[in-house]
Order: sequence, then structure tokens, then C-alpha cells
Amino acid sequence: QVQLVESGGGLVQAGGSLRLSCAASGRTFSTYSMGWFRQVPGKEREFVSSIRTSSGSTSYADSVKGRFTTSVDNAKKTVYLQMNSLKPEDTAVYYCAVRNSALSSWGSWGQGTQVTVSS
Repeated sequence: QVQLVESGGGLVQAGGSLRLSCAASGRTFSTYSMGWFRQVPGKEREFVSSIRTSSGSTSYADSVKGRFTTSVDNAKKTVYLQMNSLKPEDTAVYYCAVRNSALSSWGSWGQGTQVTVSS
């Protein structure tokens, strides 16, 4: 079992930046990739980005490409989401998750961290 704890959320003005962190503990040796998702009330959780923990290969949702960057520090078992040029529509609760293979489901969801972007 992997435990995930997100941090770094907050209130920022449009155009500003935030960096989210997701620290993993527990049985992390089988982690294939880590991902970031976000959710606003009344809407489904949506994919934001993911990173292969072994290669550093990344994937992004079209809505955040060029603005968000995800990275991983395997020694610290932490994945980061650097968010630049934030927009009000980026306001959401951000969650991280892990999966053990390219075909497995995302799981071990963290508790989430609130990001609010004011206009």
C-alpha cells in the first residue's frame, strides 16, 4: 500500500505560480508512474499530468501544456507539479495518485490540496 500526501496549494492571482508536492510512503518500489488530477464540485475528476518514475517521461492534458511541469525526485519519493501562468479555470482540488503499470488503474489517492486562482 502506498500513502500519498499533497501540499502546496493556496490562493494566487491569475498569471501567478504555485508548486504542488506529493510525498509518497509505504510500498513505493512497485510504482510505475505518478499522476496529478483535479476536480471541481459537480464535475468529474480530470487528468492533469503524469510522470514515469523510472524514465521521467511525462504526459499532460492539453489544457495545461506549456504552463504546467511535473517532475519527480525518486530519492525523496516526491512528485511535483509546477504551475505557471495560472488561470481562474485552474481552480480545483488537486490530487495525486499512483499506478503500478501502464494498464493498471490509478489508486492510493491523496487527500487533495485546494488551488484557487483569482481573476
